[in-house]
Amino acid sequence: MDIVYAAEKRSIADLLSHRLRQKIEPQEIDVQDNPDQTGSFFVRRGFDQFVMSPNGEVEQIGVRPVDRR
Repeated sequence: MDIVYAAEKRSIADLLSHRLRQKIEPQEIDVQDNPDQTGSFFVRRGFDQFVMSPNGEVEQIGVRPVDRR
């Protein structure tokens, strides 16, 4: 289990990279505290939105629109 103690973007980017199975750089994400749950964070990358719990679990809450080319 991965434990997250603070909003350190490098650690959060590494956890998100593992979840999405692609390399995520810290500068690609925006991290904010989640006032609804102590110790969890909102993470945004483009249109995608995630919630990361204090134990390091990542749940996607927003989805990027479908590319209709």
